[in-house]
Amino acid sequence: PTRFPVPLAMWDLAQCDPKRCSGRKLARLGCLRELRVQQRWAGVALTPNATETISPKDYEVLNANGLAVVDCSWNRLDDVPFQRLHSAAPRLLPWLVAANPVNYGKPCKLTCAEALAGGLYIAGYRDAAEALMNKFKWGHGFISLNRELLESYMQCRTSEEVIETQNKWLTLGGPEAAPRRDM
Repeated sequence: PTRFPVPLAMWDLAQCDPKRCSGRKLARLGCLRELRVQQRWAGVALTPNATETISPKDYEVLNANGLAVVDCSWNRLDDVPFQRLHSAAPRLLPWLVAANPVNYGKPCKLTCAEALAGGLYIAGYRDAAEALMNKFKWGHGFISLNRELLESYMQCRTSEEVIETQNKWLTLGGPEAAPRRDM
């Protein structure tokens, strides 16, 4: 199995097609561990009911405790027991575009693998995000489709700046909208 610089995990709610599930593929490959509902995660968890967005300031939490994702169907969000999925640092992902075969080109309809890669990239683990997406034939498309935006998010310092960058991107419509910081 590929070793990642941070532990990866997922709560699998068994709502999607197991043959197409990117999270289950990553589990089979030994890239992440599966969590049971009500099992606590000490790191960052990407979940749609969070109130804060992932940002580079989450780097240390990921480094110490890892990144988890909720594996559920976008069509069955109302069935997800979010109150039973416990994490020390629940986070939202900012606006990204899916590159998976089912939802290609659809904003925010990401697979588990895309969500994990987006979170890793934004928090400063670019190489790990790319290595994760290399597990999928279509994976390079996610990084290339979102690269400018991911780089812009990665230049932010806080969750608030990530949201500002997202909103500028959406309002102005593209790469020229994202602020750049000289390093």
